[in-house]
Amino acid sequence: MNQQTLFDKYQDTFGVEGQDLFFSPGRINVIGEHTDYNGGHVFPCAISLGTYAVYGARDDDRVQLFSGNMEGDVVSFTITDEQPEEADDRKWANYFKGMLVYLRQRGFKIDHGFNLYVYGNLPYGAGLSSSASIEMLMGQVLKDEFSLEIDQIDLVKLGQKTENDFVGLNSGIMDQFAVGMGKKDNAIFLDCNTLEYKYMPLELGDYEIVIMSTNKKHSLAASAYNDRVAECGEALKRLQTKLDINSLGEIDEDTFDEYSYLLNDETLLKRTRHAVFENQRTIQATKAMTAGDLEKLGRLINASHVSLHFDYEVSGTELDTLAEAAWQQPGVLGARMIGGGFAGSAIAIVKKDQAENLKEKVGEIYRQKVGYDASFYDAEIVDGPHKL
Repeated sequence: MNQQTLFDKYQDTFGVEGQDLFFSPGRINVIGEHTDYNGGHVFPCAISLGTYAVYGARDDDRVQLFSGNMEGDVVSFTITDEQPEEADDRKWANYFKGMLVYLRQRGFKIDHGFNLYVYGNLPYGAGLSSSASIEMLMGQVLKDEFSLEIDQIDLVKLGQKTENDFVGLNSGIMDQFAVGMGKKDNAIFLDCNTLEYKYMPLELGDYEIVIMSTNKKHSLAASAYNDRVAECGEALKRLQTKLDINSLGEIDEDTFDEYSYLLNDETLLKRTRHAVFENQRTIQATKAMTAGDLEKLGRLINASHVSLHFDYEVSGTELDTLAEAAWQQPGVLGARMIGGGFAGSAIAIVKKDQAENLKEKVGEIYRQKVGYDASFYDAEIVDGPHKL
């Protein structure tokens, strides 16, 4: 949908002209999955698929939200309303509302209402972080339109708070950080324990990243995601009886091996092994990237998927089919599921001249095995949220 169409849709919806247009990206994570809430490292980047919003000020205290993606009515509430929306057809508005509530609670002056027409081209349920895209979009709109003096990382933290406390998903900070701090042609090497980060050029030479969507809908909040968080919390508690640590991300493979007797439980062993090894894989992957060793990067990406499949058990038939089919194709360095799992998307790093072949061949295998089509997207790495 082009910019003029978005302004037209705003006018059709609210009966007045819109003022400003904003964009907020989605994200992919090159490597480092389910490590963020375990205090490990991640290596994400912002992508050119994302969420748009047309903003218009109002002279009363009402906020009116309309989504061009959802089948529903305008969601309306006052700027002082702090209760999450409970009705199923209105719950999508909580990702916006939470940001407004928490910014006002922090003492920021948001003193009049507004209309917002929202449209996203992130495939729904594809695990490309549409929720973080929305939270950071709302943060940027409010920061710009109300001239809020807030640091971008503080805005990122409010995005995570919205996800955790207002929506109810115990996610780590990676998604909001990747979206909110995105930088063109760079991935972000982030320590989720300390929030220390550095930008690293994602220099893939003759290769590109292809996003492979399962087209299977998922809702992380209703899935086993919170179970994994709880299992890792229990493992940490057991390890803390002998180790002075605050997160699983603080231990390496040798320490895990030495103290695994404290866990003494098959499930907890597997979950912890993933958290520890995936963190180390992420650190190694950034070193391989810096050294220009793309083949090693690819092998580490493959190993990440194997660990997510067998140790963390969050992949499922659809994601396994995509990754395993991609491994067999010419010109593919690596492929793995990304995001929370159980559905959503995978990525493949493939030679540019083999990308179309990959889409065709993996698409055929997927259709035969799963019974419906996967979708494929080329990812451009872009800046974080901004006014257009």
